[in-house]
Amino acid sequence: MSTVATSPPEPATGASAERIEQIVRGSGTSFYWAMRFLPRTKRQAMFAVYAFCREVDDIADEPGEIGQKRLALQEWRDEIDRLYAGGGENPVGLALRDPISRFGLRREDFLAVVDGMEMDAAPRIRIKDLAELALYCDRVACAVGRLSVRIFEVADPFGDPLAGALGEALQLTNILRDLKEDAARDRLYLPDELLRHCGIAASADAEKTLRHPAIKDVCEQIASRAQRRFDEAAGIAAQCDRRRVRPAVIMMQVYRRTFDRLVARGWRRWAEPVSVSRAEKLWVALRYGTV
Repeated sequence: MSTVATSPPEPATGASAERIEQIVRGSGTSFYWAMRFLPRTKRQAMFAVYAFCREVDDIADEPGEIGQKRLALQEWRDEIDRLYAGGGENPVGLALRDPISRFGLRREDFLAVVDGMEMDAAPRIRIKDLAELALYCDRVACAVGRLSVRIFEVADPFGDPLAGALGEALQLTNILRDLKEDAARDRLYLPDELLRHCGIAASADAEKTLRHPAIKDVCEQIASRAQRRFDEAAGIAAQCDRRRVRPAVIMMQVYRRTFDRLVARGWRRWAEPVSVSRAEKLWVALRYGTV
């Protein structure tokens, strides 16, 4: 069981607060709208978690040698260790001290996110099978959900199952939405096992793989899995205190709109972009954040 310093730290101020504000304001994501309806302390905690995720994600995504990226990610593992020992050096890390203490955030969930970013840091990404896809989704999305539900104070036994179902649904939606962008970076998250099952031979060229006529069948199977996970998440959220799960429901509703548009567009047209406008995200936030 993770331990933290016995005296609760103060919420982020000074350089830490400024750094968090810069990261969140510059994000332009659905996350910002979903979190606006939280009480101040919880909102600040979620912004700190988001800033941490952006920091490690940027390490994975920005150009650079894989060795240097691994060193930078290891520094974040070391920073997490320092935080749970009552210290910390990084401005974003210091902003996490109060949420860790106040909401009992688990060290292993932060480390899982770093592990997920190390998967993404590779110069070439291929996923072996559905088990590896599930592991990837757990690290980069569900672990963030597990941190989030503790801040939302979603009561057991619903918190972690909600994080698992919704996190996987969101990440699978991201994968289906970003096929073209990822392929251009030599990233392919559709599992080799599933590609072979649908008659698509392994290729060093990710875009060539996506141009295979049977890619439609692969995407349909991933979409079916995402749909099941959305439905599971909705069922779990319906059993929770409505006020506590509002941010999760807002995120779910925004992503379901993206997912539904992907399905309506069709998988043969995987290169055509699909998005939800800023105005629509705001409407969803108002609709589901005030009921």
